[in-house]
Amino acid sequence: MELPCASAEPFKIFMARKRKASKRTSPKRKTPRYVYYFGDGHADGAGNMKPLLGGKGANLHEMTRVGLTVPAGFTITTEVCTYFYENNRTYPPQLKEEVAAALAKVEKSAGKKLGDRERPLLVSVRSGARDSMPGMMDTILNLGMNDELVEIVATKTNNARFAWDSYRRFLQMYGDVVMGVQKRPGEDHEPFESVIERLKDQRYGKHDFPDVKLTAGDLKELVSRFKALIRERTGKAVPRDPQAQLLGAIGAVFGSWMNERATVYRRKYGIPEQWGTAVNVQAMVFGNMGNSSATGVAFTRDPASGEKVFYGEYLINAQGEDVVAGVRTPRPIADLAKEMPAAHKSLIKILQNLEHHFKDMQDLEFTVEDNRLYILQTRNGKRTGHAAVRIAVDMVSERLITKKEAVRRVPADSLAHLLAPIFDRQSASKAKKIGSGLAAGPGAASGHVVFSAEEAVARSEKGEKVVLARVETSPEDLRGMIAAEGILTARGGVSSHAALVARQMGKVCVCGASGIQIDYQKRTLSANGTTLKQGDYISIDGSAGEVFAGEVTTAPSEIVQVLVDRSLDPKKSETYREYAKLMSWADDFRTLGVRTNADTPEQTTNAIAFGAEGIGLCRTEHMFFEGDRIDAMREMILAESKEDRAGALAKLLPYQREDFIGIFIALKGLPATIRFLDPPLHEFLPNDPAQQEELADKLGVAVEQISRRVHELHEFNPMLGHRGCRLGIVYPEISEMQARAIFEAAAAVQARGIRVHPEIMIPLVGFPRELKLQIDIVRRVADKVAKEKRTKFHYLVGTMIEIPRAALVADEIARDAEFFSFGTNDLTQTTLGMSRDDSGSFLPAYAELDIVDANPFESIDQKGVGRLMEITRDLGRKTRPDIKLGICGEHGGEPSSVKFCHRLGLDYVSCSPFRIPIARLAAAQAAIEK
Repeated sequence: MELPCASAEPFKIFMARKRKASKRTSPKRKTPRYVYYFGDGHADGAGNMKPLLGGKGANLHEMTRVGLTVPAGFTITTEVCTYFYENNRTYPPQLKEEVAAALAKVEKSAGKKLGDRERPLLVSVRSGARDSMPGMMDTILNLGMNDELVEIVATKTNNARFAWDSYRRFLQMYGDVVMGVQKRPGEDHEPFESVIERLKDQRYGKHDFPDVKLTAGDLKELVSRFKALIRERTGKAVPRDPQAQLLGAIGAVFGSWMNERATVYRRKYGIPEQWGTAVNVQAMVFGNMGNSSATGVAFTRDPASGEKVFYGEYLINAQGEDVVAGVRTPRPIADLAKEMPAAHKSLIKILQNLEHHFKDMQDLEFTVEDNRLYILQTRNGKRTGHAAVRIAVDMVSERLITKKEAVRRVPADSLAHLLAPIFDRQSASKAKKIGSGLAAGPGAASGHVVFSAEEAVARSEKGEKVVLARVETSPEDLRGMIAAEGILTARGGVSSHAALVARQMGKVCVCGASGIQIDYQKRTLSANGTTLKQGDYISIDGSAGEVFAGEVTTAPSEIVQVLVDRSLDPKKSETYREYAKLMSWADDFRTLGVRTNADTPEQTTNAIAFGAEGIGLCRTEHMFFEGDRIDAMREMILAESKEDRAGALAKLLPYQREDFIGIFIALKGLPATIRFLDPPLHEFLPNDPAQQEELADKLGVAVEQISRRVHELHEFNPMLGHRGCRLGIVYPEISEMQARAIFEAAAAVQARGIRVHPEIMIPLVGFPRELKLQIDIVRRVADKVAKEKRTKFHYLVGTMIEIPRAALVADEIARDAEFFSFGTNDLTQTTLGMSRDDSGSFLPAYAELDIVDANPFESIDQKGVGRLMEITRDLGRKTRPDIKLGICGEHGGEPSSVKFCHRLGLDYVSCSPFRIPIARLAAAQAAIEK
């Protein structure tokens, strides 16, 4: 059984990795089983078989088992996808026989037969990965049609329009998916859609003439033109034989697992390539048979807000792709109660039962054929961060799930959506509103309007914020959607491709803004008497569904208003109360501490409001860039004698001391890990000649001296020269000043009755003696200040593990170090030999080629950097069993890295203030998963 060579979809060589055997409900067989049937209340599979049957397939089998009206079909397993790529796009020898047997059961259930002249069966062929990947892979509907059978269907149903509509849909999908008739460079529209628009222009004078009003004659003409387009672009015709069509469609769906958009999507959401996709073949039911038929999507709760309300939309006389693709703006599900009351009543009951059965918000696809309801799919619905929190909290109150399950199921990163800015009400009230649509993705976005994915990516790479505006989006727009701040479509509903993908990404989105006209040729957007050209500013409110010309000022989220600004009463914010409840549950489960990276009292206060349990990294060099401080710092760097250097440091001491006093007061007794001066000194000196002259005049030195010193100190990426502990060793007076500032501040704060727990961290240590020399300075200064101030200090001295040598000799370093903190930013650079600042030029290519699974500067490289962390842990605890271990790199707020740190047995992670809620939730999930 070979894949017909008609498929033009390019793909990479599939990585030949052996997957662990899937858990199955059926007994283990020596010969693998590749096809599972479902229909008439019987299903070979079950809902717990997602690794083998994919999410869609497993749920089809489960719904069949519980007695829903699911059209009969069969699932070809993900193992066939693996075989397909490992064996040069061929299939297991027994697959053809298993498919034939399953198809015969489907034909018996439907009372029809594929290709039969009396009662022809039409089928759908759909993908179905283990994790939902909406719109990323391919689907073919109405398979089984040809020139002869379309006439038979027209006669048998006495509905010529339905027959020709189904045929043109089949040709469009098969031509696109299997034969590769897709957009060429420079084309804005899908070629089949362009053919439809030309026919509408010729016959009705406008290309936005509704599809549903096209006559049987119009559709017959479209069939002719589609066939001509396919032959023109491929030199071939669509196979007439339904069996050949089926083989081609199955191969194309497996091929779509490796298409570009699916690969980009998997990379973004961490879906392993080796999982593969299943293929589901199912008897067609038709929502396009007239006004007694419909198709739609329904949710058991609002996927944008999380409100407990049956939510969704439908189209009369349409097929499912019309709703998802957004080619028509559908009607709200509540209207179905008036048009098809029996179907609506059945749908509501099914929605209730499915949510209770799966114990999660469900996203359901349905078709009504001649007033009879069929369920085509259910899955756990994609939702925004706001909705995820609300649904989880509400379901605990409803006793559907436990608190542990609520904490487990909210994606930690989705909390960032709750902290994202919203439009300032006063600014929005003054802005020019030019349109409105459906609120599909909450939040506020302003940026330069662009009309293509390519333009969105190009501008984003230059640092511009963009809003992608499309008539409707398609899976080919995925890269642009990722790059954009927000997404605006003129057509489509809350279950369109744009809305579905935006919700998962946490993107601001307004869909179905029907009053907006987008002209791809002119690159303009027109609405309400205003025309915006590409590059003009536009603002969209995804919570209210509003569109504004120009840039609208943003305001903090309700969470920030309550916790940080304290401008909003918690009792008046339902969003905050739900968030607070979830976070309290998370704190009950987590065992990993969460600290913050903070360098000022204000940052510290904000972090504690977000739940930080102390400071994991205070970068003292950040304190020297404000006001006159930098002048004293520059004076110290330019000093040519120890005495001159000491004089400059004496000017810096009061600044440092006051900063530490403010931080210690803000901490209210919580610990603070303070890193001694670390960056290359040239960063404090100006490179611009004019600025060098200005500094020379201010300090009373020759400009040549400054220029020479800049040249002497300059370092290239990754700047691993005269920095870190090396500064304190060559210039011990720097470390002495910093230690004095810390302990004098501690003494002052302790005198106010506030406990202080400084943890002094020596950076960039690679040799045990480096640390020993610096610790001697710290302890000598601490003893001296304690004697002067007649007090005692409770403090620790440790080091940052950020170069491989330190990891390899951690047992020796631990003789003096009371704690280790992993500086994973530099540890990643030094381990991989990559500069963080320069890696952007090649890391995207590495991701494309599967050299790296994720950006190692965003998510810890667990096999390399992570292994060094394990070595450090083991060696450090061998010498000092009670050594405190933490992480202070940017990875400390990234969920998968937080979970790795939990498994590693660290005491805490540290991250920026606004990432603290994410780290708290991820730490709780790690504890639950363990």
